[in-house]
Amino acid sequence: MTQLIYPVLLCGGSGSRLWPLSRKSYPKQFVKLTGDESLYQASARRLSGAGFAAPSIVTSADYRFIVVEQLAALEIAPSDILIEPAAKNTAAAICAAALALEARAPGALMLVAPSDHVIPDAGRFRAAVQAAAPAASAGQLVAFGIRPDRPETGYGWLELSSPTPDFAPVPQTLRSFVEKPNLAKAEALLAGGMHLWNAGIFLFSTTAVLEAFAIHAPEVLTATRAAFDAAEKDLSFTRLAPTPWSELPDISIDYAVMERAPNLAVVPYAGAWSDLGDWQAVWREAEADTSGTVTAGPATAFDCHDTFLQATSEAQQLVGIGLTDIIAVAMPDAVLIAHKDRAQEVKQAVAELKSKAVSQAETLPRDYRPWGWYESLVVGPRFQVKRIVVHPGAALSLQSHHHRAEHWIVVEGTAKVTVDSEVKLVAENQSVYIPLGAIHRMENPGKVPLTLIEVQTGSYLGEDDIIRYEDVYARGQGTKG
Repeated sequence: MTQLIYPVLLCGGSGSRLWPLSRKSYPKQFVKLTGDESLYQASARRLSGAGFAAPSIVTSADYRFIVVEQLAALEIAPSDILIEPAAKNTAAAICAAALALEARAPGALMLVAPSDHVIPDAGRFRAAVQAAAPAASAGQLVAFGIRPDRPETGYGWLELSSPTPDFAPVPQTLRSFVEKPNLAKAEALLAGGMHLWNAGIFLFSTTAVLEAFAIHAPEVLTATRAAFDAAEKDLSFTRLAPTPWSELPDISIDYAVMERAPNLAVVPYAGAWSDLGDWQAVWREAEADTSGTVTAGPATAFDCHDTFLQATSEAQQLVGIGLTDIIAVAMPDAVLIAHKDRAQEVKQAVAELKSKAVSQAETLPRDYRPWGWYESLVVGPRFQVKRIVVHPGAALSLQSHHHRAEHWIVVEGTAKVTVDSEVKLVAENQSVYIPLGAIHRMENPGKVPLTLIEVQTGSYLGEDDIIRYEDVYARGQGTKG
């Protein structure tokens, strides 16, 4: 009988190496980079169906509604969603997920996976997971290693204990972890045939991994247990307690547990895989023309070789002429141009932008909220014009502003608008004025998305000028209105 696997998807990363498309406000796991689904959705679908329980999600407060909305689009209901008060790397996230799973299914097998990987052959990967289950059930901490096809210096490597000419998904003892190597060492590892890439995907029982934390990283287990025991329910989310969580070290599961434990196993995976860790990886995964050039969106290449060109707005055209080994990504508010060999340095560039307080470093022009999204079209002194889209059945909070008035013009759908004591429907081509200080709310009572243009006027137009009185999403006061 096949043992049930409990997937745990890690969704807290910011994906800054894929800037400007991926930013802290909407990182790469939620972006449709390789198809019609986001990487997160593809991961959830891959780890669903026969033999898999409903997934657990570990994420941050900023992404809590995104993870629910994207799973709902797949008709997948998560078993739980843990909210990290702050990013503390993978050890804390995995420990929290293990404690939550142990509480409802003691001894269950948990499959820990990043939510931003590309694994095209889902069936083959699921078969590898099932092949690893007996070793995990026997108390082994199982890592999945990817068959390498190049001397990659951006990954850690795993050393096998015996040769595997066909890289069959058969568990064997994991001899050692290898830190990210330099090129010469990576070439030697590839040629030796005894090493795999470390995918950061693990399978173990809650019993085994919690025992490993107790032995090898007791400080992580103690603080995480305190944060879990004092957690609070918030709608369908579990908010881990911030005070004990703040005491956790920023450490990966590899350093905290896996590299210290004696009961390690590895299962080779010979199928296609990518972590889409930088733009060169995106270029490698895409379908190139005969010259090795990839274009996406309104982009055109003339006499280009081994180049990646992507534009995201139909209002602009990206044209490359005579380029070789270049990455160019154009968005309405930011453009990246880099040599492919320096794609890993995008992260440093983002850090530099952050040090200069450049908003584009972390924030997209389009801001996603639980009720829909908005984007700024024009910003000037004392005024701003936005496009706002509200999902069917969704509602903004009942709110007021100290410093601005608003004018809403409905261009698609019908809005149910509250202004102080008056409630009315506003149809297409109609408008409504919200005076400064008025208590107001916008709802979409229809079956199609509601689109409107909002014109704000006033002395201060920041998103934190919001006083909430009621909110179906229980967000409290703050910037995410």
